[in-house]
Amino acid sequence: MRAAALPRRRCLQALALGALPAPGAAPAQAQVTIRLSHVVARQTPKGLALERFSERVQALSQGRIQVVIYPNSVLYGDADEIQALQLGAVDMLAPSLSKFGRIGFPEFELFDLPFLFDSKEQVHRVMRSAIGKELLAALERQRMVGLGYLDNGFKHMSANRPLLAPQDFVGLRMRIQSSRVIAHQMRALGAKPVVLGFGETRRALATGVVDGTENPVSNLWTQRMHEVQTDLSLTRHGYLGYCVVVNQRFWNHLRPGDRTLVRQAMAEALDWGNTIAQYENDEALAHLRLGGGTRIHVPSDDQRQRLRQATQEVALGLQGRIGRQWIDRVHAVLAAA
Repeated sequence: MRAAALPRRRCLQALALGALPAPGAAPAQAQVTIRLSHVVARQTPKGLALERFSERVQALSQGRIQVVIYPNSVLYGDADEIQALQLGAVDMLAPSLSKFGRIGFPEFELFDLPFLFDSKEQVHRVMRSAIGKELLAALERQRMVGLGYLDNGFKHMSANRPLLAPQDFVGLRMRIQSSRVIAHQMRALGAKPVVLGFGETRRALATGVVDGTENPVSNLWTQRMHEVQTDLSLTRHGYLGYCVVVNQRFWNHLRPGDRTLVRQAMAEALDWGNTIAQYENDEALAHLRLGGGTRIHVPSDDQRQRLRQATQEVALGLQGRIGRQWIDRVHAVLAAA
């Protein structure tokens, strides 16, 4: 944990200690509080979908179940949120799919592979298939229950120069989230990957600790990264999505009817969130264009193909870690459409 944030976290945790029901507690119409932490701003696809989930839970339970949301890394950041969930310090998270690789689920990293998906429809096809269901079921090995997947969108490259060809990346320090796939992607392009928490990224860009990063446009806009990056290249090179998970012990202590209610509210919120994700990214891009302070570059088909070719080695180099069978199954699902 970051030392400076620790006192605040302890205070917040102390305020929420009563949320977890004691073993053997009476299942009568008791009030339930779900503590939900995430690292992005409210006005992002993830932030808005989780707010929607909170509203639906309150409506369906007639106010008996409350969801308390801690956004923007106010409670936990990239480095410690999953551990906090496993320890019961929070009840629910929506981490990026990349984060599951470092806790024993490298197969989740298939979603990080560059240029694997051409559209969100292809991503959803995989998530709805047996592959997506098996990934969710596997999370129980780490005391988590997977409730579903949520889009942010496709990622683009930003820096203080256009990034349209592999040679443009050479020598740049590029911020990434913790993902072996994304680290290999940046190295394949000639850049140096630097792992930093999402909440630390803007400051690192402003101070020159890193030179650039990758993000959907909504993240770039809501975190004001465009103020410290002069160029945005719309590379659409990779997908960024999330998996909503809940602490297994907390989940098992909920009444069966409450679990059904939470699943219903989450399904509705995820459907809604996946619908508005593209809208939020389009709106953010419109704001950037109107602002005029960021140069926006659209790669040609030839430029995207060169980037694709430069990163082909990533899947080949990591198929032993992710599992060749998982990658082959994804290709089979995509080919079957």
